[in-house]
Amino acid sequence: MSTSARTLRWLPLVEALAARVTASAALPKLFAIAGAQGSGKSTLARLLTEELVRRNVRAVTCSLDDFYLTRAERERLARTVHPLLITRGVPGTHDVDLCARILTALNADAVRVPTFDKGLDDRAERHAWPVAGPVDVVVFEGWCLGARPEAPAALRNPVNALERDEDRDQRWRTFVNAALDGPYRRLFARFDSLVFLQVPDMGAVRRWRAEQEQQLPASRRMDGVALERFIAHYERITCWMLQDLPRRADLNVVLGGDHEIEMVVTNPPL
Repeated sequence: MSTSARTLRWLPLVEALAARVTASAALPKLFAIAGAQGSGKSTLARLLTEELVRRNVRAVTCSLDDFYLTRAERERLARTVHPLLITRGVPGTHDVDLCARILTALNADAVRVPTFDKGLDDRAERHAWPVAGPVDVVVFEGWCLGARPEAPAALRNPVNALERDEDRDQRWRTFVNAALDGPYRRLFARFDSLVFLQVPDMGAVRRWRAEQEQQLPASRRMDGVALERFIAHYERITCWMLQDLPRRADLNVVLGGDHEIEMVVTNPPL
């Protein structure tokens, strides 16, 4: 499916979300969008921000991806905790304190917002960070937003070859789970509203993430083996979110195999 066709499919949802935001007695200062790799959360966040601005709401998009720890910080974690923490993305590889400060500051002032250079696998220099704010609404997107820690017993059985062969003592997944139970839990508790893009299964994640990879310059693309290993880092939490978040998110958007929106479910407050 072309990017333009996929964008058109999002528009009814975008308009409904924008109407929901602007109808609130108090604008949701932090509107979160979660979903697995390739689910469309970045596109939805951008379109929603554009629609809010069109409706005279000061809004900006932020991505959890831009708050990754620096390469040097992840190398330190890889040495002191577990080698798998060199790969960005899982809980424990973001600067959650910086993220919380920026999200708070955006509602009150103009601030520099971090950007992460995925080509360099490192955070951009501060002078290159764009300036945003003050805004009424921050549309915050990220793959694991809203995820809760699993029960310790659930960590015992590996979900894929990566966990089986490279995390035999469960140190990596225990560290990641503890991060969800600590700083990430506190960050997620600040959300005024959470939308979850529910992918059909991990097969769809692999297909859609591979499509994203083809949009990158050839020099930066991962081959099939590398991409499969990369996705394996996120499989456990993705599968857990597919079990847990559909009934907990404020809005659960059920996606079909071709990115079509099959259903939107509004959940009552927990």
